[in-house]
Amino acid sequence: MDAKKKSYTGQVVSDKMDKTVVVLVTTKQLHPLYKKYVTRTKKVKVHDENNSAHTGDTVRVVECRPISKWKCWRLSTIVERAK
Repeated sequence: MDAKKKSYTGQVVSDKMDKTVVVLVTTKQLHPLYKKYVTRTKKVKVHDENNSAHTGDTVRVVECRPISKWKCWRLSTIVERAK
């Protein structure tokens, strides 16, 4: 893994596309004025070459070159399978 590339851990919310999964990434960020942690979420489309990730799985994604108009992340590892 390259040190300059971003990596996130998130949960798969959709696996209905071919070779693509949608991952919900949640981060906590300190609010500058109120000094409270605010939860920020974003959905990223991730390239999954083998269609190995399914809904509910916790996965690690890594930044990569643009694969399509919306995909610039690829699946690194599946941290935990859904029960």
